[in-house]
Amino acid sequence: MKVINYKDIEAAPVRMDGARGVTIRWLIARDDGAPGFAMRLFEIDPGGTTPLHKHAQEHEVFIIEGAGTVWRGDEAVPVTPGTAIFVPPQETHCFTNTGDGVMRFLCMVPLEEKTCG
Repeated sequence: MKVINYKDIEAAPVRMDGARGVTIRWLIARDDGAPGFAMRLFEIDPGGTTPLHKHAQEHEVFIIEGAGTVWRGDEAVPVTPGTAIFVPPQETHCFTNTGDGVMRFLCMVPLEEKTCG
């Protein structure tokens, strides 16, 4: 069993082309013995964004802190703490921080491949 505070995991910059002001912390991953899913914490600075992109696998996202938008195709949908999001495989999406503070969200993905970071 792994029990750890998220602050004890290094925040690494997201290096996808078009990412601005975004870090990722791999909270639970294959190296921890997780066989099916990874849990990641993304932090986006005010005005920051992930690039508009898509993946072969699904994403489950939960907004913890901050305000922003999730781009669903060419539609910006407002998100705030408590918002749950399901991104199906191959759906174009991105996350943008529209607030004054850091936007934090959990993102779970199948461990088929490493994505977003």
